[in-house]
Amino acid sequence: MGVKLAKRILDQAPFKKYIKSYGPQQDKTTDEALIEHIKKTVETIYHPVGTCKMGNDTMAVVDEKLKVHDIENLRVVDASIMPTIVTGNTNAPVYMIAEKAADMILGK
Repeated sequence: MGVKLAKRILDQAPFKKYIKSYGPQQDKTTDEALIEHIKKTVETIYHPVGTCKMGNDTMAVVDEKLKVHDIENLRVVDASIMPTIVTGNTNAPVYMIAEKAADMILGK
């Protein structure tokens, strides 16, 4: 579980001076307690972007036609292909990504 790894990292000495407390107390950290804590507290503040990198390197998820590497007939058409978040609302750029994707899918 990623949250357990994050907790192990944050429990290291260099982080101690920055952290007063977080999440459920150590004695209440069963998988069930962690899952419940995550469900109640985790959210995104901004529109997520950059989680499906476009490119041809080992870290890239999609190619220049938005096709997911090594999976047939699957494309990613949303803000996750953006390398970084734009300074304005992500709505208009996502429309443009979708328009371009529609053209590629239709062969235009």
